[in-house]
Amino acid sequence: MLVPIFTLKLNHKVNPRTVAIGHYDGTHPALTCGTAAGKVWFLISLICTTLNNYFSFCIFFIHEGKPHNISLKFPSCKNNILCLLFIFTNGCLCQCPDGANALTIGKLGSIESPLAIVGGNCSIQGYNKDGEDSFWTVTGDTVQSLCLLDFNNNGQNELIVGSEDFDIRVFQEDEIIAEMTETEIITCLCPITNARFGYALANGTVGVYDRSTRYWRIKSKNQAVSIHAYDLNGDGVPELITGWTNGKVDARSDTTGEVIFKDNFNQALAGIVQADYRMDSSAKTGDQLLCVSVDGEVRGYAPATGGPGSSLMDGNVEQDTIRELSQRKQVGCSDVKSYSLSGSGIGELGSGTMGMIPANTQLQTTLSVNTGDQTKPVSHHYNHLLIFIFFISDTIIRAVLIFAEGIFEGESHVVHPNNQSLSSNLKVPIIPPKDIPVDLHIKALIGQKNSTQYHVFELTRQLPRFSMYNLVNSETTPDPRSHVSFTLNERPQRMLMWINQNFLLHEDLSCEGDLYFTFVSLRGAGPLKLRMSHQGQVAIHTDDMDVAGDVIQSLAQFLNIDDLQTTADFPVETETLRQILIKVDEFHRVRSKLTAEMADHSNLIRSMVVRAEDARIMGDMRSMRKGYMELYDLNRDLISGYNIRCQNHNELVACLKQVNQIIQKAGRVRVGKFKSQVISSCRSAIKNNNTASLFKIIYTGMA
Repeated sequence: MLVPIFTLKLNHKVNPRTVAIGHYDGTHPALTCGTAAGKVWFLISLICTTLNNYFSFCIFFIHEGKPHNISLKFPSCKNNILCLLFIFTNGCLCQCPDGANALTIGKLGSIESPLAIVGGNCSIQGYNKDGEDSFWTVTGDTVQSLCLLDFNNNGQNELIVGSEDFDIRVFQEDEIIAEMTETEIITCLCPITNARFGYALANGTVGVYDRSTRYWRIKSKNQAVSIHAYDLNGDGVPELITGWTNGKVDARSDTTGEVIFKDNFNQALAGIVQADYRMDSSAKTGDQLLCVSVDGEVRGYAPATGGPGSSLMDGNVEQDTIRELSQRKQVGCSDVKSYSLSGSGIGELGSGTMGMIPANTQLQTTLSVNTGDQTKPVSHHYNHLLIFIFFISDTIIRAVLIFAEGIFEGESHVVHPNNQSLSSNLKVPIIPPKDIPVDLHIKALIGQKNSTQYHVFELTRQLPRFSMYNLVNSETTPDPRSHVSFTLNERPQRMLMWINQNFLLHEDLSCEGDLYFTFVSLRGAGPLKLRMSHQGQVAIHTDDMDVAGDVIQSLAQFLNIDDLQTTADFPVETETLRQILIKVDEFHRVRSKLTAEMADHSNLIRSMVVRAEDARIMGDMRSMRKGYMELYDLNRDLISGYNIRCQNHNELVACLKQVNQIIQKAGRVRVGKFKSQVISSCRSAIKNNNTASLFKIIYTGMA
């Protein structure tokens, strides 16, 4: 049984996800927390220090390992602006106005110096120890979690990014080399060992990936606040430590997800870190695991030393496990007894009641596109996919369970027809929210009409990536205004193979001459036209830049294309970007004006306070009252100006997010080095305020 080696009470309320370790003097580890009072709080042994600073989410630290160097502190601020501070001088080194939702520290790729990597509103920036912007790229949505990991075993770290669009992306510097889609917002990421990393979602899911392959996952009704990799049982392999909102801390095997240790706090966890906190030179166990709750309780754990056979679980927990297994055994014995009685009673009760079915009964399914019934009211007219489940026998379907990630709430859907509508077939509508391949795991309960017991049939079907597109007549469908064109060194038959594999079709398509097919999006994105000539000229016509990016990325993966340059003509997106940039300039001017007014008011307040106090000392109550009334009015104006500045800042951040998303879209219609080139060139054009160059880069892919 593993117990804490020390316990502390901080006497401060700690905000979730604001716990870190810093070495501010180069030697002593300091537990650092963000308190509910809006302060950053330090604890070195029994010495407590506070630093006034407003923050919201994460705190991380960087240190070069030299004893006399001053470490740097990176707190996220209340207004979502990153401030890079010297810890002892409290001097601001740089700011990140694009927001700071997630932070991580370390070396990235071939960049020599360690970076503080900041995830903001669709953008990722890296700052060196001098506060210089050394790295910048964009991602699909607001960044919520970051970690560094040698993903492809090349000796250099890649950046793992979790965002609000449910995607985990792997960046090799500014190039995306892998993407994994999850079912909720990725709230936590942590490296474990080699290319293995843990993740946590907003819906309570925790799991482990090995590169792009998911090893395991579990789901809880509580949410994971913090995850950390730590070798708790002393076997040389880190376990995944998870802190939950209900106060539970558990350690799970990184390969199976089996719980090997658990403990409980009175309040929710705020964070989990590790450090040689006791600085015990005689200890051979190394760093301790520190778990901090929101009410300020700290527990420190050391790795177990009892050997591989020793148990880390509490004896009561083991007894609960044995009791649960005994209950399962009793349930299993009852089921076996019930089946025995059922078999012996078939002659009396009849085969229909006992659910007897023909031996050749098979579960069959078909997938089709439903574009709605135009003759019915609008409320009945909607586009979706239809799963047709049926049996070719005299049986009825009592219920159907469908398990699919990212389609149904809770990842499952149950259809239970009433007794009057029971039949041997069933139709289930589904609407995939994204263009990704999805495995549908179907379970059907079938039997006779008077059955009380049913057989369970299972089947797995895969939805193609672009299943929400319906094949239509190319001649009667108008051409979209926007398109992407490029050249491939391939035959049209290769692209035809990709179409047959990635679109939901009644039968495989074929073409003799040039390839030309038209699809219509069931989500309302308009037509999608695919063309390819025998010379390799490819054109993708669609008004949705996201759809064009998905098509190009899927096609490049199918054809094993590493680098692809394209010409992207999207006039609607270009005009939208033009209007957004005009708004951004206006917001910057308003912010400068409001800042100048605030400075003037601050100077005026100082002089008015002095005059009012002089009047009070001299006994001139009338002048004092007048001065303080004017001071009150000026203070009210300051508050009003502050609210205007906050609104202006929020609108500015929203516009910057849209700019970053358009840059990300422009990158996704290219592949490989050309994608990275577009993103970096767009960044340079925006920094230089060169709008014409920005539009040219989006169109041609080159500055």
